[in-house]
Amino acid sequence: MHTITLNGAEVEYELRTSKRSRGVRLSLRPGKGLVVTKPRLVPTFLVENFLHKKADWILKHVERIKNTPDYLVHKGAKREFEKHKDKALVLAHERLEQFNKFYNFTYKKVTVRNQKTRWGSCSRTGTISFSYRIALLPKELADYIVVHELCHLGAFNHSRAFWALVEKTVPNHRELRAHLRGRLS
Repeated sequence: MHTITLNGAEVEYELRTSKRSRGVRLSLRPGKGLVVTKPRLVPTFLVENFLHKKADWILKHVERIKNTPDYLVHKGAKREFEKHKDKALVLAHERLEQFNKFYNFTYKKVTVRNQKTRWGSCSRTGTISFSYRIALLPKELADYIVVHELCHLGAFNHSRAFWALVEKTVPNHRELRAHLRGRLS
């Protein structure tokens, strides 16, 4: 761990080096904090200059990440996945069945996976997958994720038509989406 003082506040960060990285990247992860990824040949002083330029953004978001509820923090352990996957699968089937009474879409398969970067996904072949962590979410958030993926069967994109479908059963989808955005790490 490295430490830097930004606008009078000490901030810890993990510094990673990547062969594929073309520039310095920042990411904030619940449970990990600030992660800085740099190309191999970029010296530390340039990373620190970059952090000073982004100080306001970093300080704002570090505070937000500290206040992230536990259910939004990805533990990543296989043990957690095994513990919650069956409950998540039952929940997914129940809520899909309930919402699909309204939408009447056709899907082929429902899976629960240990996804680190997505709450769910929908394939063109009709497979809907969810992170096991939907079982840990408040009902309203889990329902939004289920509806979101189900609606991809009607519009396989994030067009206005897609959001209009979502809004039919989840009118506050913008608020729920904002609550989840950037919180899966």
